[in-house]
Amino acid sequence: METAKRLYSINALADSRPKFLTPDELAELFTVPLETVYQWRRKHTGPPGFRVGRHLRYDLTAVLAWVAEQTQTGVS
Repeated sequence: METAKRLYSINALADSRPKFLTPDELAELFTVPLETVYQWRRKHTGPPGFRVGRHLRYDLTAVLAWVAEQTQTGVS
């Protein structure tokens, strides 16, 4: 049930305005350790991130597109 609430709130945010996730929020979204998010970035295997000054952010729309791409790739 908690996952459903989280996904609903993420979709609601995506509809209302651009949302940029912190690495902590991305780790929470995927329920992975924060270090995994940083490894994805170093290995260029995770969703695309960008810097705002010294702060790392992830565009929620790009993250959702990355998830869709991973889902499609996994089906083949």
